[in-house]
Amino acid sequence: MFKRKGFWVAALIFGIIVSVVAINVWTYKDVSANEDYSDLNILMEVMKTIKQNYVEEPKTKDLVYGAIKGMVASLDPHSGFMPPDAYKEMQVDTSGEFGGLGIQIGMKDGWLTVIAPMDDTPASKAGILAGDKIVKINGVSTKDMQIFDAVNKMRGPKGTPVVISIMREGWKEPRDFKLIRDIITVKSVKYKMLDKDQGIGYVKLSQFQEKTAEELAAALKDLKAQGMRSLILDLRNNPGGLLNSSVDVVGQFIAPGKLVVSIKGRVGPRQEYHTSAQYPTYENIPMVVLVNQGSASASEIVAGAMKDWQRAIILGTRTFGKGSVQTVIPLSDGSGLRLTTARYYTPKDISIQNTGITPDIEVKLAMRAANGKKLPEHPFIREKDLRNHLDAKPGEKNLEDEDSTYGGELAPITPLKEKDDTQLQRAMDVLKTWGIFRKTETAAAKAS
Repeated sequence: MFKRKGFWVAALIFGIIVSVVAINVWTYKDVSANEDYSDLNILMEVMKTIKQNYVEEPKTKDLVYGAIKGMVASLDPHSGFMPPDAYKEMQVDTSGEFGGLGIQIGMKDGWLTVIAPMDDTPASKAGILAGDKIVKINGVSTKDMQIFDAVNKMRGPKGTPVVISIMREGWKEPRDFKLIRDIITVKSVKYKMLDKDQGIGYVKLSQFQEKTAEELAAALKDLKAQGMRSLILDLRNNPGGLLNSSVDVVGQFIAPGKLVVSIKGRVGPRQEYHTSAQYPTYENIPMVVLVNQGSASASEIVAGAMKDWQRAIILGTRTFGKGSVQTVIPLSDGSGLRLTTARYYTPKDISIQNTGITPDIEVKLAMRAANGKKLPEHPFIREKDLRNHLDAKPGEKNLEDEDSTYGGELAPITPLKEKDDTQLQRAMDVLKTWGIFRKTETAAAKAS
């Protein structure tokens, strides 16, 4: 998934599904001879003192790696340093299949926090909720733990156990959850006809991978053959993925040549990405796009473009708000540096960072446990809650701010039945009404 052509965008949110990272063509900038790096003397002084006086002789590489991790961690929540083993693990992730628990995680107040569990995974089956704090992994505290270190601890061969200690809003003390790792397969595209009589098709995109656009084109062709006249595109709990993939997805619903997203960093010109004619385009089919707080990065690019071009109705709750671009830079010893290098902007030049995409129709999803009992409301996590998060634009305060403690909009513990999925049902109602309106409009035009 991490090829060197073009930008590859991080999804965010690193989770047990581990976020997908954008790869830019990196141009190294020569360090100016006039720049003052005298503070590096302090670093060398500390390393020398440790090497000479520490109670046990440390390895120089361990000290260097530790210093780099601390340096990068001070920047923003999505930048990070990957030792060689972690960098290789990231590249293995591109297969879309790995042994783990099925959790998207972020860092809030120094603690690993669940963004959303994936449906039908060990995490969702065990009752892990969005907003849960993971305070220990196999008895080891996660306070200020690096995301990659946490991921490595929770991953492992299928069938092996891992104990995570969870602290949840309203609990007096953490509770242990023993989960058995399973193969987490991220199937990018799922689809079906929801209502054949009304011609309502349904496509769920779980992640933006290399072949997502190709698989989407095949799905739309099949749905069209089955009589699809309108479509629900479900991006809920989609953490993002590849930038080019998201652009190609938008290109199947908007005419070629339209701006999808632009990227602007501190260095270099603004880059723009436009739709192409690579795949058949369904420009006139009525559409609703479903989003929630787990829709991040590439998902927000798609939702933002569809909203700005007034191509579809966006329904659900405000998205995660990850509007930053990460560049993966391979280093000489086999390690890697993931560095935030730019921000995303929608076609109307609106920053996604922190604000996310506000739906045209807000519909909260009531949470229910496996026994059908409605669950109490509790906080969830968004980009603006992450430590050292970037502002919407350089030097500019966020356009909007919202309390992250309103409830009812959480990732389901178990997959909802269609009749209980209030967001999906509302989307179907919108499309049915849309069809009635179009028929009335057509009849009036013929009468005139």
